[in-house]
Amino acid sequence: MTEPTGSPFEQSAPPGCPAHTGAGAGTGTGSNSVRLGGLEYQQTPSQLYRSLRKEHGAVAPVLLDGDVPAWLVLGYSEVSYVTGHDELFARDSRRWNQWEHIPADWPLLPFVGYQPSVLFTEGEEHQRRAGVITEALEGVDQFELARDSARIADRLIASFAGSGQAELMSAYAHALPMIAAVQMCGMPDASTDTQQLVDDLRISLDAHEGDDPVAAYTRVAERIQLLVKEKRDKPGADVTSRMLQHSAGLTDEEIVQDLISVIAAAQQPTANWICNTLRLMLTDERFALNVSGGRLSVGEALNEVLWLDTPTQNFIGRWAVRDTQLGGRQIRAGDCLVLGLAAANTDPQIWPESHVGPENSAHLSFSHGEHRCPYPAPLLADVIARTAVETLLERLPDLVLAVEPHELTWRPSIWMRGLTSLPVQFTPVAH
Repeated sequence: MTEPTGSPFEQSAPPGCPAHTGAGAGTGTGSNSVRLGGLEYQQTPSQLYRSLRKEHGAVAPVLLDGDVPAWLVLGYSEVSYVTGHDELFARDSRRWNQWEHIPADWPLLPFVGYQPSVLFTEGEEHQRRAGVITEALEGVDQFELARDSARIADRLIASFAGSGQAELMSAYAHALPMIAAVQMCGMPDASTDTQQLVDDLRISLDAHEGDDPVAAYTRVAERIQLLVKEKRDKPGADVTSRMLQHSAGLTDEEIVQDLISVIAAAQQPTANWICNTLRLMLTDERFALNVSGGRLSVGEALNEVLWLDTPTQNFIGRWAVRDTQLGGRQIRAGDCLVLGLAAANTDPQIWPESHVGPENSAHLSFSHGEHRCPYPAPLLADVIARTAVETLLERLPDLVLAVEPHELTWRPSIWMRGLTSLPVQFTPVAH
């Protein structure tokens, strides 16, 4: 990949952990910078977004883990502008002017440490890599995916239906999209290393205290390397084989990196989309009359969650190509911008009365611009999530929460919006 003009990358930096000593390290480091974290943020981030808007406007100076400075882009128009202008705000993280301050065990390294994946490519190289993913995903039959997802759902529901109770996050919402994703990519869904892959993806994307996200990411890469080798030797009708056979001629390493992006995007966000939708339908009286599964009500709930409780709250990020201005702020070359997708979706400039119409899908939950989720990934995620919710409510029509709604808690993450658990109870069903 060609190096962007005016950004002197250190050639000696090890892959995944570049050492870049750019000129401008002056991102919003003043006393008014807000730390992204803490219990209040985790449970009620919308309140923090409101206070940040009131004090700072559409672009706020924030501090990431270890008090590393960055900008949080809160406004809908501003997020759309950043994601729509790659020539100003690019994805190659080696531009970052903070690398000299980043320790090797920094917990956000799996997000920002440069990898030769489609996530960090730019220009023609990004179009080439994203084109391969798009065409490989276009080969997925959506009706077949719905049937597969329903079969997976039935199997998972059967494992707890007889007990009359379940914790849906672990037993259902996380497992279903992961199994569906690995099946699409050609992995056997019942293998023990698939569950290890689920665990390692969770750790690398959203580490809990005591977890090692860097080691987890390494294990993920090793398992996907094995999958690519298996499919090169014995191709099939799956996403991995289609990527290997594509005329663009991606290397095995490129395919490994891009498959990790595809599987991670299919699993964590879709799992939280499923669970957040179930939470909404089980706690909001607007859905109570239809909780046994009207197709329209499920669709409304899925769309409302993308607006008001989007699974990917914040995304890191973009890096300023040169000095510029955004939302009245002076952004310096190499500054990091965190895309506040959840804040943008609830921007009072677009929702002055906080009203979300079920027909409106102009949210930024799948991002925007050149680096948005490649088509048809959002459609496939919708098939998986919609099938998961509908099947569960059809099989267990008297499903209710096993705790009071206020007892549900959100996971301690500024990146993903998902519950720590979703305990439910229902009339036991023999399978």
